[in-house]
Amino acid sequence: MTDALDAIFRREAGRCTATLIRVLGDIDLAEDAVAEAFAIAAVQWPSRGVPPNPGGWITTTARNRGIDRLRRESTRTDRYVAAFRLRTEDMEPDPNPELDDLDAFVDVVADDQLRLMFLCCHPALAADAQVALTLRLLGGLETPEIARGFLVPEATMAQRIVRSKRKLRNNHAPYRVPRAAELPDRLPPVLATIYLIYTEGHTATSGDTLTRSDLASEAIRLGRVLVELMPDEPEAIGLLGLLLLTEARRPARTDADGSMIRLADQDRGLWDRALIDEGHDLVRLCLRRNQPGTFQIQAAIAAVHADAATAEATDWAQIVDLYDHLLTIRPQPVVALNRAVAIAELRGPDAGLAALADVADLAGTLDAYQPFHATRADLLARAGRRPEAITAYDRALELTANPVERAFLLGQRTGVAAGPPINP
Repeated sequence: MTDALDAIFRREAGRCTATLIRVLGDIDLAEDAVAEAFAIAAVQWPSRGVPPNPGGWITTTARNRGIDRLRRESTRTDRYVAAFRLRTEDMEPDPNPELDDLDAFVDVVADDQLRLMFLCCHPALAADAQVALTLRLLGGLETPEIARGFLVPEATMAQRIVRSKRKLRNNHAPYRVPRAAELPDRLPPVLATIYLIYTEGHTATSGDTLTRSDLASEAIRLGRVLVELMPDEPEAIGLLGLLLLTEARRPARTDADGSMIRLADQDRGLWDRALIDEGHDLVRLCLRRNQPGTFQIQAAIAAVHADAATAEATDWAQIVDLYDHLLTIRPQPVVALNRAVAIAELRGPDAGLAALADVADLAGTLDAYQPFHATRADLLARAGRRPEAITAYDRALELTANPVERAFLLGQRTGVAAGPPINP
């Protein structure tokens, strides 16, 4: 039951919170109500069983608890009047809500979730704060996972999220779906949020498996809904194309026992051709619009990978050119790291290491970023610099919480330590 409840929490907490924010008009109250509902479920479900619609059960219970709290804390105030109007005769609090008549209510959650992402991306907040708050409230990510995506310590991210919620409350930000005219200005952080949700689903920060398919699927679903909502936004189209082309490789990323398989060694016959074809169509649509952006360029890079029948057939020159373009419009350390990987594949490990050295001024940012040290370790090993490679692998292992990823890196380190230096 504990495992089942954990899985339901990961899948439903963000959606339930999204709906409760709309209903109750208060972020903290919505979070508390959802947490209380899950606490009640932990007591009742072991003896009564999991209801047919657990997300609806949680949402209904949380809604009733939240409205009751508003009633207790408010007496003849505007807040009490607002809460009273929310309640109808069939919304009386019930500790054991039945769900036979709640399907229509629950069906709006998916749309609420995306639109409330636009709400959390409020212009009163800094761009990073918008994304972090949305990930925490609606994306199903915990603070350590969000901190990893932003390359900052967990404590820093926790403070940022608390300050963001306080600022929205102090600014009396309206808890409503933004008007259509407001959506384009709020689109970039929404895109970033969906991308980071997928990134965590693609390679989980922790857990027993390499990936979290629930998060990856949710990010793709949100991407599809977003393209339907804003079909003329090329970056939304580019993001969806990127997610689909990346997701197409999922069947080949692990073997039968769940072990990680790197891109160069994957069986490309296992890649999902339907997703690749759909992703290619979206990339071509972006090219016709000729309004390049960061997600469109990343989608184009993923399309080049998908075009190669074998790893050796990959057009690394084109990928390097695309990363050069991406770096000019998005000069960020992770982009520079990925560019160095592409350069290493095109010109050899020494050239890749030189490209990494060019990012020396970003060392402080990347020092806590595991992929940086794992990449450097691999290039050092390929360049025959075994002691340095082992040291880099050790640092990467220190920063790895996912056991599948850790096992892969440990195997790489063991191979380097046991064998002779690898020549370029």
